[in-house]
Amino acid sequence: MASRTRRDFNRIALATSALAVSGPVAGVAQAATRRQRLWTGRSDEVRVAVVGIRGRGRNHYNALQRLDGVEVVALCDVDEEILADRARIFNEKYEREVDTEVDFRRLLDRDDIDAVSLATPNHWHALQTIWACDAGKDVYVEKPVCHDLREGRAMVDAARRNNRVVQTGTQYRSCTANHAAIEWARNGNLGPLQVARGICYKPRRSIGKVTGEQQVPEHIHYDLWVGPAPMKPLSRANLHYDWHWDFDTGNGDLGNQGVHQMDIARWMIGQDTMPRRVASVGGRLGYDDDGNTPNTQVVICDYPDVPLIFEVRGLPRDAGQRKDKWQMDSFLGSGITAILHCEGGDVVTRHGANSAVVLDADGQEMLRFTGTSNHFADFIEAVRSRDSGDLAAEIKEGHLSAGLCHAGNVSYRMGEPRTRSEVLAAVSSHETGHEATERMLAHLQANEIELDRPTVTVGPWLTIDPVTEQLQDRTANAMAARTARAPFTHESLQ
Repeated sequence: MASRTRRDFNRIALATSALAVSGPVAGVAQAATRRQRLWTGRSDEVRVAVVGIRGRGRNHYNALQRLDGVEVVALCDVDEEILADRARIFNEKYEREVDTEVDFRRLLDRDDIDAVSLATPNHWHALQTIWACDAGKDVYVEKPVCHDLREGRAMVDAARRNNRVVQTGTQYRSCTANHAAIEWARNGNLGPLQVARGICYKPRRSIGKVTGEQQVPEHIHYDLWVGPAPMKPLSRANLHYDWHWDFDTGNGDLGNQGVHQMDIARWMIGQDTMPRRVASVGGRLGYDDDGNTPNTQVVICDYPDVPLIFEVRGLPRDAGQRKDKWQMDSFLGSGITAILHCEGGDVVTRHGANSAVVLDADGQEMLRFTGTSNHFADFIEAVRSRDSGDLAAEIKEGHLSAGLCHAGNVSYRMGEPRTRSEVLAAVSSHETGHEATERMLAHLQANEIELDRPTVTVGPWLTIDPVTEQLQDRTANAMAARTARAPFTHESLQ
């Protein structure tokens, strides 16, 4: 925003010069004229490009465009059909023409763009954020902020060295009910804290199984879609969304829906570093498909004072439901929640309800907190103030919460299938982790999963240096930091 005066002058100059040019250059000048006309005249106007607009990105550009003094000036997506369709809808809704772009890199040189809002697949988040910070843009980046542990730290470093405002899309940090409930509990009103728990019981059906390489539609720029990930043929039925269940591009539901609840659980216990060790048990169970991320998982984040336990279930509550509506299990009345267990009761957040309830030791509701604020508005206000401390979910918070997910998945990927008794023996030293694993095994048994043969993957305990964020096992540390594919890379990711 410091260069606002120079940009305003450039817009006016370009608009004026457009009257005297013709031919190919006229299109550029006319585009500049159009952008100048969109300028609101506010000294604190923020101009944003939204990248990745098939799904969540639609929420981004609509939420941002509705904010006072904000203009969405460009939409970007590697799928030309999606890009054209979303631009058409945007133009009709807001009665003006928005710029469109296929290649994100072309947005970085535009000095009429102050910030980018990223809703691309996970494997693109870090590189786009780092590039944008280096180009002087502020960034709103969807969860999980990164695809692996090293990427998250590189994003934090990029924000710091460029003095950029970077907000992560863990919007429950802007829920005032969560703030009030967590503060109330941490003030000792329920006695000592015992355990933080994240729950992600969300239905995840099979994505199917194909034979051989699949054809990528011509309207999708596949090289740009793959970007920093390994270049491989498409080997699943759907390119879009199902990338979540491929470790090359996604992080399973632990890093998809789950990172929201992981973030709240870490917030509940006030931890601002990685834990001393992490372990995972679970598997992709109940069907054979083209996914390779677990649909059932318990991750133990062994903080020294108050442990954090995370549970993922993608299968329904029992085998009978798999032929019907896939009704899911619940925990303390919720299927997707973060819970703080205390000596005198529990704080339970309500997913999607902007509320949190306090249960007494008998499970009866004794208090309810409600309310939320606008996460996108929070980002814009910090862009204007130039103070990252004004953010509800600054990039370091996103990095740490995503890092817990990544560490859990590294443990899973290093694991081996074990029998029921072997699974329980592996977590016997951790009381809360053992209890969660017992319930997970009961859930799998209800889904008629054979447990007397090696079925559930037991990952090793991974020791972490909380200061350097390095996994102490050499193999694990290598799995936590992949090399991006050229030319989609940055020196910090090598």
